[in-house]
Amino acid sequence: MKSPNIADLEPRQQITGLFLVQSKEVRQKKTGEPYLSMQLIDRTGDIDAKMWDGVAEIMESFSRDDFVRVKGETQLYQNRLQLTVHRIQKVDEREVDLADFLPASKQDPELMMAELLGYVGEMKNPHIKALMEAILGDAKICAQYKKAPAAKTIHHAWLGGLLEHVISLARLARLTAAHYTNIDPDLMMAGVILHDIGKVDELHYERSFGYSSEGQLLGHMQIALRMISEKVAGLPGFPVKLRNLLEHLVISHHGQLEFGSPKLPSFPEALLLHHLDNMDSKMEAMRAAIEKERAMPGEWTGFVYALDRQVLDKDKYLTPPAAPKPAAQAKPAAKPSTAMAEKLKSLGDLFAEEAQ
Repeated sequence: MKSPNIADLEPRQQITGLFLVQSKEVRQKKTGEPYLSMQLIDRTGDIDAKMWDGVAEIMESFSRDDFVRVKGETQLYQNRLQLTVHRIQKVDEREVDLADFLPASKQDPELMMAELLGYVGEMKNPHIKALMEAILGDAKICAQYKKAPAAKTIHHAWLGGLLEHVISLARLARLTAAHYTNIDPDLMMAGVILHDIGKVDELHYERSFGYSSEGQLLGHMQIALRMISEKVAGLPGFPVKLRNLLEHLVISHHGQLEFGSPKLPSFPEALLLHHLDNMDSKMEAMRAAIEKERAMPGEWTGFVYALDRQVLDKDKYLTPPAAPKPAAQAKPAAKPSTAMAEKLKSLGDLFAEEAQ
C-alpha cells in the first residue's frame, strides 16, 4: 500500500513518498538560478511542489508522467498545502501499482453505463435511439467512455469522471424536461450523452491527465461531430434536420463564444443543456475545493481559478467556536517547612524586640 497519500498530508510534516509528476516546469529565481515547479498527484489528490536548491543537477533526470520518490516538508502557502522538495529521484514504473496514482470515480462505471443505456432504452424517437445505440454499442467508445475523465483539472478530473458527469446531467435532464413542457426529452438526453463524448479522444489518461495531440489540434467538440458523422453514415435515412439539431447541441453547449462555443444555444434543449452542464461542473468544482481544504485552517478556501473566487466552507462557518479551556487554578502556596517556620518566628521576635 502506497504511503503517504496526498489527502493525508498535514502542514509542517516531513515526508518521504512516491508520487506521479503531472506537470513540471523549470523556472528562474531572482538570482538567475533554476528552481522546479511541479504538480504531484496520486489517487487521493494533488499537491503543488517546489524544489529550490540543487536543481541543476537533477532537472533532466525525470519528466512529466514519471514516478518519483520525494523527500521534503509540507507547509501552508496562501492557505494551500505545498511541498518543499529536498530530494527527488525517478522510480521505475515496475516498482509501483498504477492504481495508487490516478484518482478514480467512487461509483462503479459498469453500473453507471447500465443506467445510461437504460435511458437510451426508454427513448421514443427511433432515429435518436438508433444513433445512441450505435455510439454506445461501439466497444471501443464504450470502454473509453467508462474510463475517461471529464476534464484535465477543472471538474470530475478522475477516471470515470466523464461518465459520472453525464449521469448527473441525465438525472437533471429528466427532471427539467418534465418541468418545461416544450423540451423534447429524447433530444435532451441525446445532447447529454453527446456533448462531451469527444473527450474520450481529446484527453489522455493512461499515466496522468492531459491533452492528446488530436485533442490539441481539434478539441472535443470537433471530435464529437466526427463521431456522430461516422455513426450516422451507417444509419440510412437519418433525418438531416435532426442531425443538425444534435450537432448544434454539441457545438453550443459551452454557451458563449468566448468560452469556446462556435455557436450560441439557439433552441430550448440547447440552452437547457448549457445551463445544466455549467451548473453541474461548477457545483462539482465548489464541492472539490471545500473538500480539498477541509483540514486547512479558516472558513474560506484559497482562490479557486475554476470559479474565479474563494469559496466559503459553510459547515466550518456555522460550527460554533470551541469553548475556551478553563484557566488553571493557582496552586496554594506551599507551607514552609518546620525548620523554616522556626527561623521566621525567631526573626519576627527579633524585629519585635528592636521595635521596643
